[in-house]
Amino acid sequence: MERQQHSDDPQQLDLLRVCRIGRAQGLKGEVTVRLYTDDPDYRFAPGSVLYTRDGSQEYVVERSRTFKDRWIIKFEDVDNRDASEALNGLELYGEADDPELMLEEDAWYPRDLVGLEARMAADNGLGAPAGLAVGKVVDVIDGAQSLLKIRLSDAYLASLASDGAPAADGAASEPSSLPSKGAEDQQAESDRIEKTALVPFVEQLVPDIDLDEGYLTLDPPGGLIPGLKGEA
Repeated sequence: MERQQHSDDPQQLDLLRVCRIGRAQGLKGEVTVRLYTDDPDYRFAPGSVLYTRDGSQEYVVERSRTFKDRWIIKFEDVDNRDASEALNGLELYGEADDPELMLEEDAWYPRDLVGLEARMAADNGLGAPAGLAVGKVVDVIDGAQSLLKIRLSDAYLASLASDGAPAADGAASEPSSLPSKGAEDQQAESDRIEKTALVPFVEQLVPDIDLDEGYLTLDPPGGLIPGLKGEA
């Protein structure tokens, strides 16, 4: 992955959170960090530049190493324990990568995904209607595996509470053979339904992303999205 040239004006940098500095490690200025990046080898390579949130201060990586799944970083001009302890809690940011390269590598930043409508993919394994809108991405949770937090839409929740099968936008739900529920019963049913779903951000479950149109598609296993359990 190619690195962008640094801007002459730090206030104009397009910055993304990379890490939060933790405790000092040893006596020679090293610190442990909590990661917010999927590419620490790139971000912590010797000579890499990280910034404070406003871009006003730079921290140049002198060296880095791992120990028991932790990253330990030595920054230039941070040469003793007192200096490294003073950095505890500081969040550092890196410049955004070239968007065209990211697209080629199928890489995405959380800020690109938050706000996208989540729709069921065509020919999904659950047999749900293609294009069924189930909700909106409200967060991307970092961890061993990134998770999309999807807030289910009111329309989708209402379709579940009314005993109707979820239908694609503009399509009517299948009529139920059971007596229709009253408003209070529907509200109680809606309150019992989970309002959000966590979807692992992997290609098998999130096959398509269209930033221009503002949506992504889902092909989840049964039970991952409330109300979608697959065909009997």
